[in-house]
Amino acid sequence: MRKTIGFTSIFCISSGAMISSGLFVLPGLAFSKAGPAVCLAYLIAGMVALTTVLSLSELITAMPKSGGDYFYVSRTFGQLFGTVSGLLSWLALSLKSAFAIIGLAELAHIAIGINLSLAALLFTALFTGINLRGVKEAVRFQIILVFALIGVLLTFFVLGMPHMEVQHFKPFISNGVASLFATAGFVFVSFGGVLTTASVAGEVENPARNIPLGLIASTIAVTLLYTLITFTVVGLLPPEELRGSLTPIASAARSSLGAFMYVAVLIGSLLAFVTTANGGILTASHYPVALTKDDMLPRFFAKTSTVKSTPFVAILATGTLIALAVILKLDLLVKAASAVILVSNIFAHLSVIVMRESRIVSYRPTFKAPLYPWLQIGGIAAFLFLLFETGLQPMIITLVFIASGVLLYLLRQKKTDSVPPALLHLVQRITNKELVTGDLSVELRDIVENRDNIVRDEFDLMVEQSHFLEIVKPLNLSQLWEIIAAELHESLPGLSADEISELLRERERDGTTAISQFVAVPHIISKGAGDFKILLIRAPEGIFFSDENPQVKAVFVLIGTKDMRRLHLRALAAIAQVVQAEDFEERWSMARNHREIRDLFLISKRPRNNP
Repeated sequence: MRKTIGFTSIFCISSGAMISSGLFVLPGLAFSKAGPAVCLAYLIAGMVALTTVLSLSELITAMPKSGGDYFYVSRTFGQLFGTVSGLLSWLALSLKSAFAIIGLAELAHIAIGINLSLAALLFTALFTGINLRGVKEAVRFQIILVFALIGVLLTFFVLGMPHMEVQHFKPFISNGVASLFATAGFVFVSFGGVLTTASVAGEVENPARNIPLGLIASTIAVTLLYTLITFTVVGLLPPEELRGSLTPIASAARSSLGAFMYVAVLIGSLLAFVTTANGGILTASHYPVALTKDDMLPRFFAKTSTVKSTPFVAILATGTLIALAVILKLDLLVKAASAVILVSNIFAHLSVIVMRESRIVSYRPTFKAPLYPWLQIGGIAAFLFLLFETGLQPMIITLVFIASGVLLYLLRQKKTDSVPPALLHLVQRITNKELVTGDLSVELRDIVENRDNIVRDEFDLMVEQSHFLEIVKPLNLSQLWEIIAAELHESLPGLSADEISELLRERERDGTTAISQFVAVPHIISKGAGDFKILLIRAPEGIFFSDENPQVKAVFVLIGTKDMRRLHLRALAAIAQVVQAEDFEERWSMARNHREIRDLFLISKRPRNNP
């Protein structure tokens, strides 16, 4: 799909998917559970959501592909888990959109008396139609609405502060600490929008920068908005009026701020429901497309329109799922959506742990989640606790969809996964057994090349054709020269093994070729014309080059004819740039084979000499 989404779009897609019924409907229901501390419950939920955002930013910058958590979970744990996760996220975002559409239907019912169910179905059809027009149009619509909505909410906060009553906050944690955390789990559905950017990652311009900035900025902004607005509502409305209210902000504006602010809040709530409903369909519809690409759903789900490249079948399927969801009871809908979103957040943290510990060389996120692995472990523990607090019914709904995902996988699977997951790479590292092929490493390398717009130059092509040796015992230079000569003399018809050894010795006598205690670059000129060879040598036990460099572990041997001098110099410069990377030594040591060693150069950040 076309890359048309920038930072502002990501911020608005994510924010718009979070600010809706979670703010305009839920605070009253949440107040009945947590009392005045409801604002703290939102703050806790937002902080927990931020842990996922940090892990999610790492995963998406490493794998900026449409399909969101389906893609990274399937590449981490395999297609079985990916299929389950993809269906759960499709359900979660659809349920969240249904939640917003119910809010819109309620407004329509109040305004013109239209039947709630009929209004919900009509709104579902409307937003489905908007998304059928194309992603660019849907995103532009989202940006306008989100900024207007934020303006209304900030105005409500500023005007409402002077009218707040302190006694409304006494006692603050009126229902106990346990109810506070249970309420945080209840309102976590409000932060389901953190998953949305993952589903459209393949359409983001400059994902290395825009994805983490957009996700983190939107989550922090929305958490602050939720906390400030619910704090203001508690201060404005008497407890007996707020408890259980389905229109808490509107009621607070009407009772304390006058008719103008009341109308503004009604317009704001309308905008909020619209942004969530629109953003939900926009992002949720990418999951069936991703599932189709790995043959987990029939091919027709990936069909796109010829003019807009819009996945119209997936959008229609998502609209149908939302239409079915609007018939659920409101409280059950909220809990079911929260439970499904919590499971999806757990998958995100687990994926970061497995990806990092698998030590795949081509796993190259441009953003790394801080405090690893404690951030992920803490996030998983928090989500498991909140999931338990949601109750039995939503967990049963979640289990039904998990079972559906397993059944779909069993019906559609091939004999093996199309791409061996990172989990097998981790098991291989622990057991030291050849369990996997390099398919995932190759796929991740291709993703990085596409993400960073890498166009291979002459040096990259020579690296692809390079020789490779793994030396498992300590060596001195004489032994090294003999091994190099034995490896290369057959591919250098103008030189015998003895001549190669002697040339290497002469070059080393002129001055050591060890450029650091870890790296050496022996290079010589050979006879003939049009020839250039690269030999990559890894020596975990070290090679003695000199007293200053007694354990060199990475050796790059360059042998070329005089007419290849330009390539020779470019190769020296490229190697010097690559080995200066902060994590080069770690990745060199982690690489499993020649292919992963080559990938260190093929996806390195360095200037390319392309015509």
